[in-house]
Amino acid sequence: MVRALFPGTFDPIHYGHIDIATRAARLFDEVVMAVYDKPLKSLMFLPEERMSLVREAVKDNPKIKVTGYSGLTIDFCRKVDAQVIVRGLRVFSDFEFEFRMALANQRLAKDIETIALITAE
Repeated sequence: MVRALFPGTFDPIHYGHIDIATRAARLFDEVVMAVYDKPLKSLMFLPEERMSLVREAVKDNPKIKVTGYSGLTIDFCRKVDAQVIVRGLRVFSDFEFEFRMALANQRLAKDIETIALITAE
């Protein structure tokens, strides 16, 4: 079974997130949407509220699970036995950030791949 981790703050979740999660669920056996609890930015919603909103948004897809996490994403990948990190790209500037993160994660865990999907919206 190939499990993918789709991490994010999802504050709030939107159609782009749902699109990426749904498309990832077609590619992988299971997608774990991991709601990061303490990002270094202002948030509109508490972690519990964000998880509830995400669960409601993906409730009809049995291949998508929702959980919260803290700490390094790569460490959480190991905890949930995810082999892939899924990221969404909206604009060209996202690529540079995601590219650097993917390289850093690759140095920490060569066995965990990062894939990027272009958002539809």
